[in-house]
Amino acid sequence: MTLETVLLAVGPGDAERSHELADAVLEVATPAEATVVLAHVFTQSEYDEVVTRLEFDDDVDIDPDTVAVRHSTIRDLQAAFDESDVTYEVRGAVGDHGAAIVDLATEVDADRVVVGGRRRSPTGKAVFGSTAQEVLLSAPAPVTFVRSDDEQS
Repeated sequence: MTLETVLLAVGPGDAERSHELADAVLEVATPAEATVVLAHVFTQSEYDEVVTRLEFDDDVDIDPDTVAVRHSTIRDLQAAFDESDVTYEVRGAVGDHGAAIVDLATEVDADRVVVGGRRRSPTGKAVFGSTAQEVLLSAPAPVTFVRSDDEQS
């Protein structure tokens, strides 16, 4: 099956695993045939913090797509995909991470969704929920989960 659109959704915890996420996308997507949608999903407080930190000019139209393009995790992924001649576009979203990823996957008609995550204890899952679990259960396409083994909650 040829994948036409792969959604790679990243968030604040994915900066250290951008290489692994790019590799996961390259394993499932044929560069000449697929478009990768690089999506950075922010909660409202994360978004406000990033907008302040990036010090946008007053004359720049600030929207989630503009903020995502300037985020370091997205730039790292863009460099990896440029090296592999992968066609991509960048999107940003603000909201609950899991719901925003599912909404973006639906909006771009994704054939595959790639997300990162970490191991969580059963208590951590019960108390904090799981973005990856929500995406796995609700996404309109198959999901590839890229786990980081070195983190525990």
